[in-house]
Amino acid sequence: MGEVVGEPILGHTGTVRSVSFSPDGKFVVSGSMDKTIRIWDVETRKPVGEPFRAYEESILSVALSPDGKHIVSGSDDGTLRIWDMYTGKLLGEPLRRHTDFVMSVALSSDGKHIVSGSADRSIRIWDTETGNPVGEPLQGHTLDVNSVAFSPDGKAVVSASRDRTVQIWDVTGELRQQDEVNSAAFSPDGNYVVSGGDDKAVRIWDAETGRPVGEPFKGHNELIWTVRFSPDGKRIASCSEDMTIRIWDAQIVEMAARLKLELYEATQTAVESFIARNYDTATQVLCKIATSGKPARF
Repeated sequence: MGEVVGEPILGHTGTVRSVSFSPDGKFVVSGSMDKTIRIWDVETRKPVGEPFRAYEESILSVALSPDGKHIVSGSDDGTLRIWDMYTGKLLGEPLRRHTDFVMSVALSSDGKHIVSGSADRSIRIWDTETGNPVGEPLQGHTLDVNSVAFSPDGKAVVSASRDRTVQIWDVTGELRQQDEVNSAAFSPDGNYVVSGGDDKAVRIWDAETGRPVGEPFKGHNELIWTVRFSPDGKRIASCSEDMTIRIWDAQIVEMAARLKLELYEATQTAVESFIARNYDTATQVLCKIATSGKPARF
C-alpha cells in the first residue's frame, strides 16, 4: 500500500476539488469550492502568496502548464480560464463552449492544447494560443465526464466518468471500477493510469492491459475528487471531500510491476525446468490437451 508523505495540507474553507503539481514538483496548485485557487509549498505545506479570486462559482479543476507559468481552471459556471501563475491575473477571456459544469482540465506536454471534460458528457480540445476549440467534441460517456488528462506524447486522452468507466481515447480498452470515478491521469511515462472516486481509494492501472496494479491506496475519509502524478512519477497527489490534500509514495507501482515480471519469469523457468526433467510426462500432457481440447487431469 502507498504511504502518505507528511501531514495533510489544510487551508481551504471549502471542499478541495482539484490539485496539480508544478513541473519541478516543488509546488501544488489547488482549486476549491470556496471559489479560490491556492499555491502550496510541498516541503513546508504552507501557502505561497494570496489566493486567486475571480469566480462567483466553485472551482472544480486546475492544471499547470508544462513551463509552470500558467494555470488553467474549470468551474461550475461552464467556463475555462487561464491565469498567470506569478501574478494571479487572468489572461484573456473565459473559454466558453461547454453547456454545463467544467469538471476537469489538463494541458498537453507541449502546452499547445487544453483538454476539458464536462457535466454535459463531452470532452473538448482547445488551442491554448487562440482559445478556440479544436475539432468536434469527443462523445462517448453516458454521464458527467469528471476527469481528463493527456498521455505524455499528447496522442491519447484518458477520461473518467460518473458512468463508472475510465476510457482511453484512441487506445483500445476501458478500465472499470465499482463506484463512480471522479478523476484519472497518466503517469509521466504513459505506462500507468491513476484513478480516484467515490470508494475513497486511489487506484493504479496498467495503461496497456487495463488491469489494476497493486493494492488501492487508502487514507481519505470521503470521496476523492482529483488525483495526479508528480512530474517525476514518484508521488501522487489526491484531494478529497474530507477537505484534505494527500501526497502518496507512488514508487510501489514500479515495485509491483517488477514483482509481477519476476513472478512470471520464475514461473516460466519452473515450467521449463519441469519439462526438462520430465520430458515424457510433459509430452503426454500436451498431447492429451491437444486431442481433447480440455485440461488434463491426473
